[in-house]
Amino acid sequence: MSDFRRTTPHRRRGAAAVSLPLALATTGAFALALGADLGLFGADAQRTASAAVATTLTVAQDGSGQYRTVQAAVNAVPANNPSRVVISVKPGTYRELVKVPSNKPHVTIQGTGGNRKDTVIVYNNASGTPKPDGSGTYGTGGSATVAVEADDFQARNVTFSNDFDEAAHQNIAQQAVALRTAADKVVLDGVTVSGDQDTLLLDTASKDRLGRVYMANSSIVGNVDFIFGRATAVIDRSVITLKKRWNGTSAGYVTAPSTAANRKGILIANSTVSGDVSSRSFYLGRPWHAGGDATLDPQATVRNTTLSAAIRTAPWTDMSGFSWKDDRFAEYRNTGAGAGPASSDRPQLTDAQAANQEIADWLAGWTPSAS
Repeated sequence: MSDFRRTTPHRRRGAAAVSLPLALATTGAFALALGADLGLFGADAQRTASAAVATTLTVAQDGSGQYRTVQAAVNAVPANNPSRVVISVKPGTYRELVKVPSNKPHVTIQGTGGNRKDTVIVYNNASGTPKPDGSGTYGTGGSATVAVEADDFQARNVTFSNDFDEAAHQNIAQQAVALRTAADKVVLDGVTVSGDQDTLLLDTASKDRLGRVYMANSSIVGNVDFIFGRATAVIDRSVITLKKRWNGTSAGYVTAPSTAANRKGILIANSTVSGDVSSRSFYLGRPWHAGGDATLDPQATVRNTTLSAAIRTAPWTDMSGFSWKDDRFAEYRNTGAGAGPASSDRPQLTDAQAANQEIADWLAGWTPSAS
């Protein structure tokens, strides 16, 4: 399954990856810029740009907003709301759990500070953390500081963090998610997602459901499988920071896709992968066959990205008895000390194959817009 050819012809847009400019500007400028990149011109772009003005709910810890917590603002969004609701969060550290349920689509969480570090949503649950009601532990997905289950979610200028203390809790399962998405048409623009193991879970509502995520101008921090899940996810023009383990050692895995067959997995494009870790200590990824499901076909493509010397010369590895060579892992035109030539241990896309693995292919007809 490491043959990246497609059985049907596909339009060719050239060897370089398509980059979608996610600007923190007006809705109209954002939509028109995206439209120009993806061929959405004229009336279609204008219609996108002229979307209805959003409802805004304000959150401030000091009581100067409508709500003191982000979750309180989410709770105030009407069920099955038909249009955009922006939750405008003033600077501060919000130690809370946030869940956007599936019946509350079109929600945006946006920090109002000068940069994403000013507005932080953080908690410290891990997979093995006992639930307060005594009903067991949270599990990996349940450990998320912020959980998004509603379609058409957006986040901007905010940090999502899980600061679970691994060193102090060596006796429990340590997967600790900062952000979990299980929805379609998710936009993450100018955010930081920070943790250690299993930082960013990009999931879908169910195995048979499509879940597309477009992340740009952002930062992801972690060490073990810290970008993972079965979503069709693009990480564009972002910084992926490799972090040492709790005991100061350097070893880890950037991605762990669990893609369903005939779906796109994780695409990292036009980005940087680096960190203060030892040379040749991190894999780019490994195949996660969740629950031992042999029908899955995990996919990760890393292209047009700068790789530091932290990346191993054989950058993919097996997981739980499943060989990465039986799934879909490849690179294309990466640079930096961690990049390397094609070999049996390092598949590289041809120009023709790469033309079918661009951002627009992942988004599959969806043009993200800042509505």
